Amino acid sequence: MKVGFIGLGNVGGKLSGSLLRNGIDLTVHDLNADLVAACVEKGAKAAEGPAQLMRDCDAVITCLPSPAASDAVMQEMHGEVTEGKIWMEMSTTDEAEVKRLGAMVIEKGGAAVDCPVSGGCHRADTGNISIFAGCDRATFELILPFLTTMGRRVLHTGELGSASVLKVLTNYLATANLITCSEALVVAKAAGMDLNTAYEAMKISSGTSFVHETESQVILNGSRDISFTMDLVLKDIGLFQEVADRAGVPLEINPLMIEIFKDGIEKYGPRELSPNIIKRLEDKTGLDITAPGFPAEMVDDEPEEPGYEVHPQGKGAVAAE
Repeated sequence: MKVGFIGLGNVGGKLSGSLLRNGIDLTVHDLNADLVAACVEKGAKAAEGPAQLMRDCDAVITCLPSPAASDAVMQEMHGEVTEGKIWMEMSTTDEAEVKRLGAMVIEKGGAAVDCPVSGGCHRADTGNISIFAGCDRATFELILPFLTTMGRRVLHTGELGSASVLKVLTNYLATANLITCSEALVVAKAAGMDLNTAYEAMKISSGTSFVHETESQVILNGSRDISFTMDLVLKDIGLFQEVADRAGVPLEINPLMIEIFKDGIEKYGPRELSPNIIKRLEDKTGLDITAPGFPAEMVDDEPEEPGYEVHPQGKGAVAAE
């Protein structure tokens, strides 16, 4: 199958790299010509635009920064959708929006999948990231070889839109972890604790998390570089809030997190690196939350391994008689 890829940014560039590294026939497009050129140097072909990609490829992947960007691309591609074409939306987007755009593909005989990733840019770079996929089972099995090329753990989440709900749910949890890790590190410093020791205490305790073991490291290094920005965090937790509002769930923590990141954006700008949300407390306390021996950016030290489907615990289990 021929695959098209639209959106070669921090995540998309790495996911497309995994496809190329594993011999997939790939054609790419991005508004940034330099990103396209870099991908072509690795063996990809360049497309004139989204319409050509949908016309010439069997499956087209989009990995874009906002629902509005995905909509704009779909408007260009829609006229070229025919029976058997597959649209794979790997952007972090709104459940209702991916269903709307997916319906446009399905009504013309194509298939639609929302398949966002989770696990950090460093794992996207090595093909070890996790992928959620929302679609019918037949389509999932058809695209599974591509998903297991780009990621290690692949979860079929159910119907179209379900993956997007779970993606913003997990990003909500990651944001909550980032804020609490930031507060914990500042309190540790203010209380006279050695930050290297505090990091290890958090890591080996019930208080640890994926976010602590990654983002706390670049916080303590001072680079704060996790390849993610405050405006993207605000977008993601805003999408989670929309899911909660539609479901009638009166959240308490997420609205506060939205206000915290709005304040961070007002103080430091929308493109500030997201771990620098800790600067709000650094500025208020005058404390420097850095320590020696931590990396400036995260690198996945696990070898690239073949991906596989993850089966939900307990699902389909037969009760003991």
